[in-house]
Amino acid sequence: MRAPLDLAAVEAMDAADPLRAMRDRFILPEGVIYLDGNSLGAAAPAVFNELEKAATQEWAQDLIRAWNTAGWFDMPVALGDQLGRLIGAASGQTVVCDTTSINIYKVLHAALGMRPNRSVIVAEGDSFPTDLYMAEGVASTRPGTVLRLEGVDAPNIEELIDERVAVILVNHVNYKTGQLRDMAALTCKAHQVGALIVWDLCHTAGALPVELDAANADFAIGCTYKYLNGGPGAPAFIYAAKRHHDDVHQPLSGWWGHARPFAFEQSYTAGSGIRRFLCGTQPVLSMRALKGALDIWDDVDMAAVRKKSIALTDLFIQLVEARCGAYGLELEGPRDGNARGSQVSFLHPHGYQVMRALIERGVIGDFRAPSTIRFGFTPLYVGYKDVWQAVEVLEDILRSSTWQEARFAVKTAVT
Repeated sequence: MRAPLDLAAVEAMDAADPLRAMRDRFILPEGVIYLDGNSLGAAAPAVFNELEKAATQEWAQDLIRAWNTAGWFDMPVALGDQLGRLIGAASGQTVVCDTTSINIYKVLHAALGMRPNRSVIVAEGDSFPTDLYMAEGVASTRPGTVLRLEGVDAPNIEELIDERVAVILVNHVNYKTGQLRDMAALTCKAHQVGALIVWDLCHTAGALPVELDAANADFAIGCTYKYLNGGPGAPAFIYAAKRHHDDVHQPLSGWWGHARPFAFEQSYTAGSGIRRFLCGTQPVLSMRALKGALDIWDDVDMAAVRKKSIALTDLFIQLVEARCGAYGLELEGPRDGNARGSQVSFLHPHGYQVMRALIERGVIGDFRAPSTIRFGFTPLYVGYKDVWQAVEVLEDILRSSTWQEARFAVKTAVT
């Protein structure tokens, strides 16, 4: 796609956008171009409506009865099925619960238990840190377990996969570069040697179509506060292929995962199906907020989301390189839209200061050490004119050297 020559051409792209009406279903502050939905999605009135109903009607009026009358008890599985449509999972294989880190811990232990004669976990050296931290934590509880890392123990993850590997933990989209993995091919490679694979979908779910069942994936985990817009700290999710349910045993054997939670038995018996990944009482208000966010997706065609995502990111790359290429920016990650998620990253030796200056001007992206400035494009509420205007601001900051002002060197959090 050739970069538009003027603003009118960009506005024509917005006018022809089949997803343009979705923008009205989100709250976007005046004067802000929000390109950080890959860290925290925008709020939606539907989310607040669900929260208000859950708090002021169900909790306030029904009290303890709401666990039954409002369906609170079944929400983890009901929301899991609703989310499952977005990740290519048939019903009964996805459950919403806990956090991404906790769910990684549960799933890695379960996978290792299913391969008792193997002792190797494979992961990416440049994975999001929580994946590595949890993998290290799991390995520390199982004597003899070894962690092999792509980029440390071998250049490519495929070279690390052999008959000693029990489980592979891999990101579908790299959090920093946006590089997209071939899910079907890597899953097939794992299965050829008898290993299991866990896909981290934190930067995938809601950003592009996923086909877990079609790829024959074993497990997946992910968060719901990024492209799915479930709110800060929204519950995470676990996918486990139905064929594994009878063999899965996870270590956090809390009462919600019990086969008979209200029998109050003294010893643990795992529940059936995907429920055995549950642990303790789930956060009802956060789950109801997530329901409001997921309801929006019932009207969304994921193929249209992917098409717009590629168009937005292609446009951004082309405009940045045409207008800002002389100021030390270097594309980090794939140039081919089909090989990346819904984000674009550029390297700059003073990336932290540049991003601070952008945020002050109302263009919100984020920074990842040591030198990555990262921009996420959520197709439901980011338009083509947003891209044009964001690049205008970036060009002005770089041309005028605004980022060199002393206030931007102060180390404060950039999420």
